[in-house]
Amino acid sequence: MESEGWPVKVEAILQEALHSIGDFSPIQRYRRVHGGDINDAFYVQSEKQLYFIKMRRTFPHRFFECEQTGLETIRNAGAIRVPLVYGMKETKEYGFLVLEWIEGKETNKTAEQLGHGIALLHQCYGSAFGFAEDNYIGLLRQKNEWYDNWIDYFRECRLLPQLRLAEQKGRMPTQRRNKLEKLLSSLERWLPKDCSPSLLHGDLWGGNWIVGANGVPYLIDPAVFYGHYEFEIAFTELFGGFPSRFYEAYNELMPLSSDYHERKQLYQLFYLLVHLNLFGESYGSAVDRVLRRYVGE
Repeated sequence: MESEGWPVKVEAILQEALHSIGDFSPIQRYRRVHGGDINDAFYVQSEKQLYFIKMRRTFPHRFFECEQTGLETIRNAGAIRVPLVYGMKETKEYGFLVLEWIEGKETNKTAEQLGHGIALLHQCYGSAFGFAEDNYIGLLRQKNEWYDNWIDYFRECRLLPQLRLAEQKGRMPTQRRNKLEKLLSSLERWLPKDCSPSLLHGDLWGGNWIVGANGVPYLIDPAVFYGHYEFEIAFTELFGGFPSRFYEAYNELMPLSSDYHERKQLYQLFYLLVHLNLFGESYGSAVDRVLRRYVGE
């Protein structure tokens, strides 16, 4: 099997990936895994064990390294499972990430375990909002610095970078920009001033959790940082993929505030801007609808 545009055969890169983590046994079988739209992904079986290997020919600086850091940050929190990271490599021609192969079927406890796990993750508090390094949401670079104030972080490291990127891409017409700038200057009306910095997955939609053995949920593809926990929950509601039992279980350990629904769409605006920048104007009307909700016509 070969992938169009790869400098060498895919199997040779998969073998290199295994050699890089000390598995020198021959590959017995491999197959492409579908579902993601960013990387080429493969199920790989060596004589030693099973692996999930993500590969990409062109990628931003430290792309796979940032994913490894995110997964290890969540793993070290001890709140919810993520696949083991065996290793990664980035060259000028291609990069790869070698992960534990996870496979299983949902049980009637999976949604509850996911809800409790995310709540426990959000109870892992940092000393400030942000993260020690920039990372990625999709292929978009995600700015990170440390802030004592959540509102300032949300403005400076989340909304403003997406506004500027949309301007560069020609997706920020004057009226949209004016409304967004007006919103940026009045975030204090809706966002809490005294919340604690929770460890967040950062890109928690329905495609970024999977099921392992015995129905146990695992998180994948993180864009981690420390932020307001309701920011994460708002995104889970944007595109669906989470059963009602997930929210019930989450609230058992980490109840949402009474005014959560007042700011939910404001938090969702960030992810709509990300999608606007990744996929184009098809998300423009949703962005405009949220802006009307908070700043009017």
